[in-house]
Amino acid sequence: MSRRGWVLFALMSVLWGVPYLMIKVAVDGVSVPVLVFARTALGALVLLPLAVRAGGFDRVRRHWRPVLAFAAMEIIGPWALLSDAERHLSSSMTGLLIAAVPIVGAVLARATGDTERLGPLRWAGLLLGLGGVAVLAAPHLGGGDAAVWPVIEVLLVVVGYAIAPMIVARRLGDVPSLPLTASCLTLAALVYTPPALATWPADLPDGRVLAALAGLGVVCTALAFLVFFELIREAGTSRAMVFTYVNPAVAVTAGVLVLDEPLTLTIAAAFALILCGSLMATARRAQDAPPPAPPASAELPARPVAEDTGPARA
Repeated sequence: MSRRGWVLFALMSVLWGVPYLMIKVAVDGVSVPVLVFARTALGALVLLPLAVRAGGFDRVRRHWRPVLAFAAMEIIGPWALLSDAERHLSSSMTGLLIAAVPIVGAVLARATGDTERLGPLRWAGLLLGLGGVAVLAAPHLGGGDAAVWPVIEVLLVVVGYAIAPMIVARRLGDVPSLPLTASCLTLAALVYTPPALATWPADLPDGRVLAALAGLGVVCTALAFLVFFELIREAGTSRAMVFTYVNPAVAVTAGVLVLDEPLTLTIAAAFALILCGSLMATARRAQDAPPPAPPASAELPARPVAEDTGPARA
């Protein structure tokens, strides 16, 4: 990979590793609907003019049903669930749970007709990664509904993030990335406008919360998508997607350094299990067909769209 490719790679690892931190900060000052509305509206404001200039909205209109399904699985549902979960979970734990997306994606692809054979290595990876998720989730399962529900919310996000790329690969292959992303962000902003207005804060949130909202919308959404498209063009989809395995480490590091979240032995062990399991579960032999691309990151909640790829997580 070129020097420019490595720079883009490092930038993407950060841009889709820190949203969990920003969500944790923002959700302490505004409601979940306001958070999701602010992020999607800011992202749409930045990307829509670029998408209009690039064109391709006619293809979005022709595929409106799978576009709606993709938006629901990738943004509308996951970003609200992720934000609500982070009212109770640490940003580092949330980022690690989301790292199980490639594992769930491999299982769902196989269960829905993917003819690719899962060998012993990949099955071992699936079990290892799911073991890492269990290590993270187990301490919360005995604490009553208030402790269990946030974990369930994140696991629902994991399922949504795993289904979204399958929709893209099977139904939206000819839809360009930029108009698809801008359309989904705009739709999500419209959906969250009424609940955001109903829960709008009476007083202006403090500067830390406003900075987190701006960072989520402009940096971790709009800028991240633009950088991601450049990385795909520079390095290709397969190599570019490797950064999704770096995101959990960025999420944990950011949570520990900025929010003083604990770096426990449980978190370290779960990170090792999930990372190794993801690498093993998505490994393939030369003769194997490429697996669905794993996602990157809170809340938005990565994937191939058309010739390149489309929105990704957190």
